[in-house]
Amino acid sequence: MRQPTIRDVAEQAGVSKSLVSLVLRDSGPVSPVKREAVLRAVRELGYRPNAAARSLSEQRTRTVGVLLDDLRNPWFVDLLDGLNSPLHAAGLHMLLADARLNRRTGHDLAEPFLDLGVDGLVIVGTVPGAGGLGVLAQRMPVVVAGAREPQPAGVDVVAGDDEHGARLATEHLLGLGHRRIAHLAGHGAVGALRRRGFEAAMRAHGAEPVVEQGDLTEEGGYRATVRLLSRPERPTALFAVNDMASVGALSAAGELGLGVPRDLSVAGYDNTSISRLRHLWLTTVDTAPHEIGRRAARCLLDRFERPDREGRVHLAEPTLEIRGTTAPPS
Repeated sequence: MRQPTIRDVAEQAGVSKSLVSLVLRDSGPVSPVKREAVLRAVRELGYRPNAAARSLSEQRTRTVGVLLDDLRNPWFVDLLDGLNSPLHAAGLHMLLADARLNRRTGHDLAEPFLDLGVDGLVIVGTVPGAGGLGVLAQRMPVVVAGAREPQPAGVDVVAGDDEHGARLATEHLLGLGHRRIAHLAGHGAVGALRRRGFEAAMRAHGAEPVVEQGDLTEEGGYRATVRLLSRPERPTALFAVNDMASVGALSAAGELGLGVPRDLSVAGYDNTSISRLRHLWLTTVDTAPHEIGRRAARCLLDRFERPDREGRVHLAEPTLEIRGTTAPPS
């Protein structure tokens, strides 16, 4: 069966093809009567615009590339949800790529998006090897979400206030009466900011900060916690760089026969769906990932309109979610 064309819509609506195009693009002065006639004809005929042809005429693909640091991180799910809504409302579609997979296969991180001719790029998380952002930003609008590394001019950054969030978690543990508090640290600028917030809060209360280097994974949190809990004077509380590392800490505590929070309090960071599981019920810092995604989308849409604008840093305010893994020391 032949697919209806824009000519068919124009004939059924009794208008010109150019007026149909104006209605479909939602641009230009069109009377309400003619607009309704076009939309009725579109519905009755089941007409769908040819995306390829529209891309050629507009010199746009109406797609946005989204490069994720690691698809396995549950924090990105809420961020992507916040990112998608404004983009979808603007008629744009997301194309996802996993930077971790691209690194393993030796591919240029941005090459697939350049080949597809996306209209803009959102980089989510700390993506190693994305050092060519300056050159890339000269070719298309670029926004970084959820990372705090220094970015070249013309690149917007949307993230949480990591240093402040770390202070919230640490001050909560201190307020419960803990003094032997250890931090499971992570890498990158985000990890450094969370460590700085932890150390500042500890020193402000006259407590000695203890830091054990790990990473952002469950396995890294597990190994770092085993090392900490094997010390002669083990900590009574842990603040982990993210929720995934916290899950590893909970596993290590359980294997060593320690009850949480009776023997060890654990606080995480990110307020992912994992932290809200009833059998974990993790105290954690909410970084507002949905809001970060929404702001990143707005930055990208603004940059489409004003591509020469200076890059800016937008920080979302974190809050603390107190649940069942923290309590006063026994």
